[in-house]
Order: sequence, then structure tokens, then C-alpha cells
Amino acid sequence: MKFTDGYWLMRPGFTARYATEVADVRAEADRMTLYAPVKHVVSRGGTLNSPLLTVECWSPAEGVIGVRTTHHAGSVRRGPEFALPGAEQGAGVGKVRRDGEVVELVAGDLALRVDTAQPWKLEFTAGGQVLTSVGERGTGFVTDPAGRHHMLGQLGLGVGELVYGLGERFTPFIRNGQVVDIWQADGGTTSEQAYKNIPFHLTNRGYGVFVNHPGKVSYEVGSESVGQVQFSVEDQTLEYFVVYGPTPKEILRRYTALTGRPALPPAWALGLWLTTSFTTDYDEATVNRFVGGMADRGIPLSVFHFDCFWMRGYQWSDFCWDGETFPDPEGMLARLKEQGLKICLWINPYIAQKSALFEEGRQAGYLVRRPDGSVWQWDLWQPGMALVDFTNPAATAWYIDKLRQLLGQGVDCFKTDFGERIPTEVVWHDGSDPERMHNYYTHLYNRAVFELLEQERGEGEAMLFARSATAGGQQYPVHWGGDCESHFNAMAESLRGGLSLGLSGFGFWSHDIGGFEGTPTPAVFKRWVQFGLLSSHSRLHGSKSYRVPWDYGEEAVEVTREFTLLKHRLAPYLQRAAQQAHATGIPVMRAMVLEFPEDPAAATLDRQYLLGEDLLVAPVFTDDGTVEYYVPEGTWTNLLTGAQLTGPRWIREQHGFHTLPLLARPDSVIPLGADDQHPVSAWADGVELRVHAFADGAERTVEIPRSDGPGRTAAFHLRREGGVVRVTTDSPHAWQLRIGGPDGVLHSYPAGTSEAELRYES
Repeated sequence: MKFTDGYWLMRPGFTARYATEVADVRAEADRMTLYAPVKHVVSRGGTLNSPLLTVECWSPAEGVIGVRTTHHAGSVRRGPEFALPGAEQGAGVGKVRRDGEVVELVAGDLALRVDTAQPWKLEFTAGGQVLTSVGERGTGFVTDPAGRHHMLGQLGLGVGELVYGLGERFTPFIRNGQVVDIWQADGGTTSEQAYKNIPFHLTNRGYGVFVNHPGKVSYEVGSESVGQVQFSVEDQTLEYFVVYGPTPKEILRRYTALTGRPALPPAWALGLWLTTSFTTDYDEATVNRFVGGMADRGIPLSVFHFDCFWMRGYQWSDFCWDGETFPDPEGMLARLKEQGLKICLWINPYIAQKSALFEEGRQAGYLVRRPDGSVWQWDLWQPGMALVDFTNPAATAWYIDKLRQLLGQGVDCFKTDFGERIPTEVVWHDGSDPERMHNYYTHLYNRAVFELLEQERGEGEAMLFARSATAGGQQYPVHWGGDCESHFNAMAESLRGGLSLGLSGFGFWSHDIGGFEGTPTPAVFKRWVQFGLLSSHSRLHGSKSYRVPWDYGEEAVEVTREFTLLKHRLAPYLQRAAQQAHATGIPVMRAMVLEFPEDPAAATLDRQYLLGEDLLVAPVFTDDGTVEYYVPEGTWTNLLTGAQLTGPRWIREQHGFHTLPLLARPDSVIPLGADDQHPVSAWADGVELRVHAFADGAERTVEIPRSDGPGRTAAFHLRREGGVVRVTTDSPHAWQLRIGGPDGVLHSYPAGTSEAELRYES
């Protein structure tokens, strides 16, 4: 929100008060409180008739410093609040030290420095260098013409400093110059609105900032004051955490340790998902035709998803199958599961008036109400629809019990759609602030469904296909990109949003292959299939048209088959990347700046990414197959063709529909499973280790997840010594080794081989 009129003036009707100096410091062993008047005080009389800001500073973890600025502390604080599991362990982490007029709070390598003899300034430093600072207009409050009270913070931007994150945003990848409101909206992928709004950003200067406010946070990212990131909330208190890296990966590790790490999705979810699409005509015969058609064409399918019209129209959600189109749901699901398929159902948290659950929920008090006691309703999605009140434990249990019955029929997971258009003119069961609940509602919704799946299916078997999220929502994967159109621009904007979400702490992300709205051309469909099957999770889905590949030509069938088989072979590599996301918060799909923070050319790249740590993917966004992409330093090898490219440099290529830039990193070892028909198999048995551009002295350890127990791996250690590659392993299985691309000689080793030597020939 903009408060100023240029540099000198305030906007009409706005009044600002900023911290001017430090009047007093209350220092404890592990925290400090600064008292900041909003004017320079020269005598006792200056302490009268003027605000005094209270600025508390502490550390919840090493490398993280919290700042809480309060104007009036007596205001009523209603929930909700973000849960910060990482802060619960951080008591006493910070250390306060004083040297004359200078007071510092130190948290590991990060320090907050304040010179109390100087005008107001907070400096965040690491290694003796200033990361960012809060200056003369950086701490304060503003009243607007309506009398509303806004707290604001400003952190300085250095020359060349770039800002990333703030959730899954489809606007330009670099946030500099943008106005961003953290406010959930169902805006598709073509606007400034976002389904997943996260009040966390990071920069290429070694730090990130998390604003700990679940309601609306308004950002001016170098857009009001061009050298500042400003964030403001309508409240009496503003709290934020500065998170030190110095690398982007370390920033994400610390941020996700604070707000929660993603659960590990089940490995079967890595395979190909197919849906009925949304408003298309479908019944059990259609489902059987789709599933059989995929099998007949040699395209392995892992999950079948039933979208909205598995229920009767006008009655979403009543969680009852439409008896006309699906007369025997239990039998149908059993038959699908006999074919090795997992089942996903679409749900949402809204209850239409025609649904029998509406009256049941109304009488029990399970639906969100207006201040006059009436049930909040509108007609925008379903006629007369109401909203389940997840702040009411009884309402949550009621809703979850409906889903539990579906799990009993054979359903494995749910697509938790919607959760963004949450009203503010309502009263919540637990007394929550409606403005703060608008963004937070999706967290309660997704958490309730995810925890049910954990209870019923077991840890490691729970996953969602969720559209909306806020901070901490990364704990309940997987998330998909929402309603995009079916053309190359939409494909590119989807990737941009996914990379932004990854830089906001989310480890897993997917999108609708082929686009949602409209019908893709065969060229768009084939290119989106490549991109989709080189994403963490892969789902064919549309709105008014099907996404079965034969609708887009025989070559589309071939491309879908080839890339599905490729993803299955990459399953041990992808599962390892998923385990890393679960353990560290580093996403499976990584923006180039995350892996190459020291390369200036990587800072702005948003049309390519790293899939895991060793595979560079540059999707093709053109009809003629032309693609431009950047290759970082070293010799990179195309996993599909074996072609080698040496960077750093830009490449312009043309690809047919069976290839794209899929480059293995220098000195990498990519494990390829022997089974290309299933996403889950005995990955270590017969695994092919493909060695790429291995320099003399290069050394890598590759851990292959094993299927005979959680957390167990088969480890291969490879080292090149002159012209020889030496391999040692603890794997009891047979394995293979190939130097270079797919045409390199394949060397096979029987079960029990724990050491091997092979002459290196690139």
C-alpha cells in the first residue's frame, strides 16, 4: 500500500509517524527491547504528547532474528497465528552484547546492530558486512483517511539487489518494481492475483524476510521508495524475521525449519496422473475407455482422478457419487485398483444449498455465519453455497468423517480445490479475526484433509493435490498451479509461478499438462507433456476438453509414452530429490538462482530450471521448436541425445517433439531405474549409473532409495583417478555403469559386486 506522494509528501489524508531515535534500551541476555520516539527529544517535555514505539528483537534460531514493532500494546489480538515449529526450540539462541552506545543481538553468523547515539537505524550484518538496514522511514505507523492504523517496515535494497518469492506469482519473476498484496484470490495464472500468497521473500544478497502476519500484508517492492522493500499491515503490531543464508539454499533451509518442512509424498505419486477433466461428459464407460486406451498404447498410468462431476450438479459438496453416471462406485474403484491404479477425488470446502449436508451443517452450527447469526451464502460457485467452519473442531470432524467414508470405498487421496474466496464479513466459531482468517482458512482446510490421510493411510502415504496455500502450507504437499490457459504463454507463466513458489519454501509443485482453459494445439500439448513429465508431479487435466494424448495425434501418444517411461526410469533420482525437499526444504524444481547464486546470468532466468540438483530442463515454448537457454560453467551432457555443451554461454537450438534441453550437470551421476513401467520398483536392482563429464579427481556419492524399508538406501561412491573410474558400493543388487550419454557402452555388474574399475572414456 502506498502512503507517500513522491519523496517529499504524504498522500492526502495519510499521516505517518516514524521511529527517530533510541530513547532507551532494555537488554537481557538473549533479547533486547528498543524504545523509539517518533521525534527527536531534546528535553523532558519532549516525552509528552507523542507516540513511543516498542521494538522487541530476539532470535528463534541461529541465523534468524525477529523484530516486533508495537504502537499500542493493549489492542485485542485475535487469531489465527502462524504456527512456527522451528521457533519452539530457539529459546536463548540470541546473545546480546554492548560496547558503549552500540548494542548488538547476535544469532550465529547474523547480527542486528544498533548505535543508540545516532538517528534510528537497524543494521543486519554477517561477516562484518551489512546485508540490509532499516533507516529513517523504516519503522513506524500510518493512519489513513478512514482512520485505519497501519504498521510498516522498510528494509533497504542494495545496488543490483533482486527480490524473489512472495508465493506462487505469475507476474515477472523478479519482484523489484511490483506492488504485491498477500491476499488469497482465485485469479487464474494470468493476473497479479495468486492462489498461494506467502509473506516471505529472499534476495540475491544472502538473506530473506518473513512477515509473521496471516492476514493481508501489502508489499511495495522498490515501487514506492525505489531503494526499499516496504511491507505494511493493518494492525498495531508488525513482526518480521530476517533469515540469513548466505546462499539461497541455506535461506530456504532456515525458513522452512522455522515454518515447517514438507511431508514426503508417496512414491507412487511420481507417475502419470490422468483425469476426467472438469465439465466434459464422462461416466464409467468413459473412465474405462481412457484407462484402457492408455494401456493399449503402452502409456503406464499411476493415478486416475475424478473431477467435480463425480458428484451430482448443484450439490457440491455432498460427497455422494452421481448414481446415473457411476452406478457402482465401489465396484468401479475396485476394478481400477486391480489394474494398479491409485484413485484421487476432487473436493472443496463449500456446501451447496441443495446438498443434504447444508441443512445438516446449518442446524449443527458447522457453517460460517454472518454477524446476525445467519449462514453466509452466495451463488458464485454453487447456488446458495456455504462454507465449512474449520475453526470449529466439531465441524472439522463432521467434514472429515464424510471423507473417511470415501477412503473406505477405495479412494487414496483428494484434490483439495478452492479455499481462496473467503469472506471477511463473517463471524468464526473460535472468534478469529475475519481479515486474518481470509488467507489462513486454506491452511486449516488442507491440514484437516492431510491429517485424515495420514491417520487412515499411514505416514508417507498421505498427499493432496492442493490449489491454495499460505505460509506453512508446504507441510501438506502437493500443490498445483491452478487455472491456466492452453497456449505457450500460459505454459511459461505457469513455470514462472512454480519457480516463485519453490523460492517461497514449497518443495513440490505441479500444473495442468496441456493447460486448463481451452484446448491446446497438438504442438502445445506435446511440449507441455515434456515439461509436465519433467516436473515433480505430472497430471493431464483440462476444463472443457479431454487430455488423453490420442486426441492430439499419434505423435502426441508417442511423446507421452516416451516421457512417461523416462520419468519412471528417473524415479530413483526424483525420489532422492523428494527426500531432500522433505529433509531440507530445497524444492525438487529449482530456479537457476538457487543452484548458481554466484553466476549473474542465472539471477533472472525463469524459463528453465534444475530438476533436482543435477538435471537442467529448458522447456520449449515455441511452435517451431526453437529454444534459447543458458548453460552455466562446465561441460553439460544432454541426457536424451548425448550431445555435450560447454558453458557459460547462451544456446539457441531447435528440437523436435521427442527431445528438449535436458542436461546433466558436469561431474554428475544420474541413476536410472531398470523398470520403466512403474514409478515404484526395486530401484537399486539393476540401476544404471550414468556418469557425465567426470573430471579427473571428481568424486560423487549416489544414494539410491531402497524399497525394502523406509530410509534405507544403496550407496555408490564414484571417483575418477586419471583414466580410471573406481566404484564402491554397499548394494546387494546387480547394477550397471555407463560413461557419457545414452550411446555410451553399458557395463553390467552382477549382484554382490562391491567394487569395480572402469576406464574413463567420454
